[in-house]
Amino acid sequence: MSREDRPATETRAMSTREFLRWCWTQLTSMRTALALLFLVALGSVPGSMFPQYNISPVEVQLYKNDNPELAAVLEPLGMFSVYTSPWFSALYLLLFISLIGCILPRIGVYARNVAKPPPRLPARPERLAEHRSGTVDDAPAAIARADSWLRAKRYRTLVTADGVSAERGYSREAGNLVFHSGLVVLLVGLAWSSLLGFHGSAVVVEGNSFSNSITQYDEFSAGGLVDTDHLTPFTVDVNSFVAEFETGDVQRGAARRFDTQMTVHHDGETWDQLIQVNHPLTLPTGEQVNVMGHGYAAHITVTDGNGDVAFAGPVVFLPQDGNFSSIGVVKVPDARPQRLAFEAFFFPTAVLDETGPHSVFPDALNPEVFMNAWSGDPAVEDGVPESIYVLDTAGLAPIEGDNGEVLRMRLVPGSGMELPDGLGSITFEGWSRWVKLQVSITPGNALTLVSLAVAVAGLCVSLFVRPRRLFVRITGDRAAVAGLDRTDAASGLDDEVTGLAEAVLGGPITQPTTEQAEWGGGLSAASLQEEELK
Repeated sequence: MSREDRPATETRAMSTREFLRWCWTQLTSMRTALALLFLVALGSVPGSMFPQYNISPVEVQLYKNDNPELAAVLEPLGMFSVYTSPWFSALYLLLFISLIGCILPRIGVYARNVAKPPPRLPARPERLAEHRSGTVDDAPAAIARADSWLRAKRYRTLVTADGVSAERGYSREAGNLVFHSGLVVLLVGLAWSSLLGFHGSAVVVEGNSFSNSITQYDEFSAGGLVDTDHLTPFTVDVNSFVAEFETGDVQRGAARRFDTQMTVHHDGETWDQLIQVNHPLTLPTGEQVNVMGHGYAAHITVTDGNGDVAFAGPVVFLPQDGNFSSIGVVKVPDARPQRLAFEAFFFPTAVLDETGPHSVFPDALNPEVFMNAWSGDPAVEDGVPESIYVLDTAGLAPIEGDNGEVLRMRLVPGSGMELPDGLGSITFEGWSRWVKLQVSITPGNALTLVSLAVAVAGLCVSLFVRPRRLFVRITGDRAAVAGLDRTDAASGLDDEVTGLAEAVLGGPITQPTTEQAEWGGGLSAASLQEEELK
């Protein structure tokens, strides 16, 4: 029958059940699990490259303002919220399912293998790559010696009338299973922290307090199962913040000490707490309070044109460099008859030279504030929130000083200045420090840490344990000893085969040459000649 005359092979479409089984098989293969693990790691890269909403919404907005065209592409892809994006969550869940699907069948296979005795003796062990042979006078005694030697080396043995088969290295697969199970538990711990954890930050000036309420946070991110209306009630009073810097010529300005003295109020109890670098406050309920940053706050008093104090209090300045040259904004919307605003620069150790005002040291050795002023008609409050660090100059005009130039002020602590045209006055009362507190709770941390340690231990076991099989077959007065490694990278098999052969034969033997190994091996050249004569 010609090829053209043969009937075409009919292909049958898979049923829905078969298709689902095929999908499950592909998903739970180790190859798919490794691919998903790589994709999760690759998907985490944008989270470190681009600012994230859950860490700093302000930085995200600044990035979008600076890169509007790129942001228009990144925003729909979830690059500013990588770890909560649908595509990353899908990869995370698929990896979780894939690992479980890989592990469960292997646990059953491993349990069955452990329950089975070592493999049967091969008919011709001398065909294995590593083997030794010789003669024995007492076969049962030789078998007993072999069994004793193997058990001392922690082999499981199967003794028969023809010899002994032994195997060890079962813990290698156990280490593999522990490693992959640890990864699954690690994912559970991360998911637990993600769903039931939160972190937020707030800037607190010395002498002020912070209460764990959603309205007190400047930035806040919580898991989907966190009840933000019922956070653990506690309050911390920031009594003082002490910062010390290197004053010598070497590493001048480097930080040497950051101490935050607090008073904590929690669950009816009050105690003092000192927070230092790597020594946060940890509450009994699991919340952790860290100091993530610090800076200066200038105490400003503004009197309006009617003689009323329209603003009085600390103004937070954000540091812009290592010497804490800082910027801040003073908004006085309630001033009358004109509302007022000030753009200000705080320099802890101020120097004015040909490059302009700047700070030459991070500590407040010579603090000064440089300002310019704005005024405008009172505005109707529309309830739209705005940043306290950015001045919206819509409806405002710069206040002019002498010769029609923009009014600029240079103030030291305790000094002030009258504004022109009877608009009021401003006084720089003094300064204090502020700290940025981060409050967080990650309930899955302990589980994650333990599972990671267990996974690493399992990985070490799987890497260093060498599965190996050894055989002793005695036929008449002839003993054959052979071994087989079940991993390519293992070493030391020849030494163990030699050691077992010496135990079986009851004395030392010489290593076989390459020619002897190819033709059956032996204890020496004389024994090889004897084999050939037989």
